[in-house]
Amino acid sequence: MPKVILQISYEVPPGEREAYLTLAKEMRAQFVDVRKKDYSVYEVKGKKNAFVEEFVCKSMEEYDALEDDLDEKSEELVNRLEALLKEGKAKYTTLMEI
Repeated sequence: MPKVILQISYEVPPGEREAYLTLAKEMRAQFVDVRKKDYSVYEVKGKKNAFVEEFVCKSMEEYDALEDDLDEKSEELVNRLEALLKEGKAKYTTLMEI
């Protein structure tokens, strides 16, 4: 079954960097340890405060369920993240294995 990768790219204002890094640790614990997702967060090389979250899904069904099966804690973390985004913008890229 082909894998599906969701990448979410965004920037945070310099004054929010520390708050974001703390939140990123909470998100990793929630999505990896609790939700058992293949999830990582990266900072873009050479572009401080620009980050990419990546979910690797084993199937299209798992990908489709990412947003639908968020629990209360996951939703709270996503809402906190959205409040930190520079200009409130994020770019979503979905990659499908061939």
